[in-house]
Amino acid sequence: MATHASERVACTMRRAARGDRLSADEVRDLAGVTDVAALASIASRLRDDGFGDVQSYSRKVFIPLTQLCRDSCHYCAFAKRPGELASPYLDPEQVLEIARAGLRAGCKEALFTLGDKPELRYGIARQALARLGHASTISYLRAMADLVHRETGLLPHLNPGLLARSDIELLRPVSVSMGLMLESASERLSRRGGAHFGSPDKLPSLRLACIAAAGEARVAFTSGILIGIGETRMERIEALLALRELHERHGHLQEIIVQNFCAKPGTRMSATAEPSEEEHLWTIAVARIVFGSTMAIQAPPNLQPGSLRRLIDAGINDWGGVSPVTIDHVNPEKPWPALTTLAERTAEAGKVLVERLAIHPRHVQDAERWLTPELQRAVVRMCDAGGFARGAAWRAGDALPPTPGEPRHGVAHVMTGRRHELARALDVAMRGGSLEGAQIVHLFEARGADFWRVCDAADTLRRETTGERVTYVVNRNINYTNICAYRCQFCAFSKGKSSENLRGSPYDLDLAEIASRVREAWERGATEVCLQGGIHPRYTGDTYLSIVRAVKDAVPAMHVHAFSPLEIWQGAATLGIPLAEYLVRLKHAGLGTLPGTAAEILDDGVRRVICPDKLSTRQWLEVVETAHNSGLRSTATIMFGHVDQPMHWARHLIAIRALQVRTGGFTEFVPLPFVPMETPIFRKGRSRSGPTLREAILMHAVARLALHPCIGNVQTSWVKMGPQGALRCLQAGANDLGGTLMNESITRAAGAVHGQEMPVDSLGRLIRGIGRRPAQRTTLYGEVAPRPTKRDDAPHATESEGAVPFLSGFGTTSALRSVAAGPDAGIESPDPGGRGQR
Repeated sequence: MATHASERVACTMRRAARGDRLSADEVRDLAGVTDVAALASIASRLRDDGFGDVQSYSRKVFIPLTQLCRDSCHYCAFAKRPGELASPYLDPEQVLEIARAGLRAGCKEALFTLGDKPELRYGIARQALARLGHASTISYLRAMADLVHRETGLLPHLNPGLLARSDIELLRPVSVSMGLMLESASERLSRRGGAHFGSPDKLPSLRLACIAAAGEARVAFTSGILIGIGETRMERIEALLALRELHERHGHLQEIIVQNFCAKPGTRMSATAEPSEEEHLWTIAVARIVFGSTMAIQAPPNLQPGSLRRLIDAGINDWGGVSPVTIDHVNPEKPWPALTTLAERTAEAGKVLVERLAIHPRHVQDAERWLTPELQRAVVRMCDAGGFARGAAWRAGDALPPTPGEPRHGVAHVMTGRRHELARALDVAMRGGSLEGAQIVHLFEARGADFWRVCDAADTLRRETTGERVTYVVNRNINYTNICAYRCQFCAFSKGKSSENLRGSPYDLDLAEIASRVREAWERGATEVCLQGGIHPRYTGDTYLSIVRAVKDAVPAMHVHAFSPLEIWQGAATLGIPLAEYLVRLKHAGLGTLPGTAAEILDDGVRRVICPDKLSTRQWLEVVETAHNSGLRSTATIMFGHVDQPMHWARHLIAIRALQVRTGGFTEFVPLPFVPMETPIFRKGRSRSGPTLREAILMHAVARLALHPCIGNVQTSWVKMGPQGALRCLQAGANDLGGTLMNESITRAAGAVHGQEMPVDSLGRLIRGIGRRPAQRTTLYGEVAPRPTKRDDAPHATESEGAVPFLSGFGTTSALRSVAAGPDAGIESPDPGGRGQR
């Protein structure tokens, strides 16, 4: 009999190790497992599968709205009697004072904790509420949560005790998440002598009903168990199973807290023995096994300050809320660890401390389901692509300087499973192999010291590929019209019926004005004009042909870098001819290369949100491949940081690499961080605030690694990144600064503050400031021959002058350098006043 039971437990452990969902009976078998190390080993592997090396926390401010409570939990030091308090409730000014202190300290969460329905027990509570203009504590809580969010922007998380469905629906519009600890599923703890005797709101059946109601109301919810209050291991398991059943029904539980009882002086359980560390670790490991790899499992760090590494090793991935401002009012004798100390202890366990919001990343990624529209807008603007807190205030196109952000040292020496995967991905990339989608995602998810590992690898590869030169082209942007029939949600440049409130007025340049700007650009040293515009409803394919001819008639030697794949598609469609035929006509008219814009994200799910009427992924790739096969080279771009995620970026890079292997026609890859400020999608609250600095730098680094050796040039946009941000990218794999620019207007329309032009001498100072050598190039990365700058003396060079051949045979770094980088001329523009950028 015993042998059969032990075999059953061994089978359960094997299934748990494979990540299988255990049945309720199999979970109950774990009650007899005493090998904590074996359980923790399984739990930590499951945790790593779901969360990698991220250990999250929320920077919060603790607002104890009232410490009156109708319950009498025998271990609680939070609840007070009326005579122990100066006032039954915090008044609005006190609430705001605490919230504003939290805001100044960088908090993003306002945690409202309060006793359970004190007005049902205390007349003084009812009187205080009446003076405040409210009939119930829940009503007052709603008003204060709304006040804090409106006045400070902090995201409220509410822990008001037992709630009816109507209470939950009342509070949902003013909170991003709520919480109620189940504590225990043991009814006997509510009987005489139990920890919950005299606490009507602690009945497990009532608490489970409340948690279920939160799921029905679509509220991201926190729950958990409190161990060491008289329950057995089997009773803990029953509590975890009850929570799992509710979560599997509603999907609303964002985290499970496994909290250890701490005896407090002055309480009835002050002499009760606290659970041992081993008991806590056992319970954490079992909770992880019960809920699997995707549930956030939390243990408060202030309750086990000497055992933080062991808590991580047992399977947690979250520290919960940590306040740099207020004490833990529930456990006032247990101070919060300093965040620097918490980061250090976390790093010793091989994890990276990452700030999250009051609503967990998994629910942030499905914010439309879990949040009201107003709160959804607030959360989306505060999160990064992974659903974590944005951190630094930097935004693409903004004036704020980039800050260091990621710590360079700390965890890279602890080789976790995810870190081994990262090392393998870097090795494949450095050897020029094709990275798989999951490997690229791992690179994008790198944080802390791993972020620097990715950046350093990319910079090493850049050095081997293109040397120490930083190239640029002297050019001019000519956006010939901002009238557009399309409704791209990320665009603040185009003008139409739905965008009249955006910056500027509609315009449509005539051919004479385009020619005039081309001549002026040539006289100021430009070798290229970049022409793009809105999709004007009256434009046809002949319009674009006329524009090219106007440029070449004005300055025959000027390189024409023009027309996005969307414009090419539209031009061919209006003439009713195949793409290949239309591209040949453009080439004969003088078109030199195509800007690979309108790519945005090459994922149709994302495109349906940000540009639903634009080219599909297949169509974009078809235009570009046809252009390459017609002898026209192009850039490749990605516009990122809106509603996209790392998996979408990975698909984009894989598609670009695959096309380059077929055609060799891309000259460079250009990451374009989303500049959000004036765009429709951001103003409607449906996009993030652009990429974080970490994400923007990683895009350049990962592009260098994922596209090696097929594409040798990675460009960074000083208009979007800002000069200092661009320098950070040049130290993380980028080798080109794009164009000097004159009249850049698309990014400016989106709200960017960086100038419309960057003189060559300014570019040179930036580049030399990081020990690199500036070098002017042609559009096709050839050497620029000195020439007179006056129009009357302009040479009539052919369009192929300075060009380099298509890439072929991508096998060696030396071949790639000679083809993609062009001759190592090391010269600067003959005209320091030249301007422009693509």
